[in-house]
Amino acid sequence: MAVLKKRYQDLNDTMRHIRLQVEEGLPFAAEYVPSFQDPLALFHWLKPKLKYRKDPPGVELLQSFPTLIKNNYYGSSGTGDCDCFSIAVLTACAVQPWPGARQWVKLAGRNKREAVHIWTGVDWKGKEYPLDMTNQMPLQERDYQYIQKFYVK
Repeated sequence: MAVLKKRYQDLNDTMRHIRLQVEEGLPFAAEYVPSFQDPLALFHWLKPKLKYRKDPPGVELLQSFPTLIKNNYYGSSGTGDCDCFSIAVLTACAVQPWPGARQWVKLAGRNKREAVHIWTGVDWKGKEYPLDMTNQMPLQERDYQYIQKFYVK
């Protein structure tokens, strides 16, 4: 299930498939991702490897981390959108030596039922680290009318 290409159904369906893609990418991340001192270092390592591109019309494309990097849907390593980047960040963070770190996802939009953007981050050592790979720098978050934060196991 390295690439999941499907019609968008709803947020719950998308989140379920994101979790599956993260699980699938863990062995790759354990080998590919170095250990970092903190989430900011991970951001600066991963950001240059990524290129933003919208999903094909009418399709929700969810690429696992290994697919995003090695066997990309677009034929260009690191090319994807915010949900592909979120899968990559969650997967990379899961293999980090950060005791007590709690990963999260934020869904944002104009209402509670339809998200237009997703990003991830980590709460660690009493600080929130937003790691939105569509932004140029870490710790940046765009302002949306509705933002929902979910912790990831």
